[in-house]
Amino acid sequence: MKKITAMIKPFKLDDVREALSDIGIQGMTVSEVKGFGRQKGHTEVYRGAEYAVDFLPKIQLDIVLPDEQVERAVEAIIETARTGKVGDGKIFVTPVEQVIRIRTGETGEVAV
Repeated sequence: MKKITAMIKPFKLDDVREALSDIGIQGMTVSEVKGFGRQKGHTEVYRGAEYAVDFLPKIQLDIVLPDEQVERAVEAIIETARTGKVGDGKIFVTPVEQVIRIRTGETGEVAV
């Protein structure tokens, strides 16, 4: 099993969720996060005062999948989250040693 962690632009969430649903992925965890990379933030004006926004809003998706679904999921995220501009995000794929469903005690892929 693998865990996909994807950082995407907030307005792309619905498109990515729909694309993942279309390929049979049923569950994910979504978190609102802030961060920066090459974008390095930007400045905004509020009530006439200019201020720096160092951390930009992003959406973090966490998805645990069997190995055979990972490549299709990554491709779906890339296709739907890409705008071609700086700040489109990152995808991290890491191994998952074990999953346990708390309610039933099931373990492994059946617990996902």
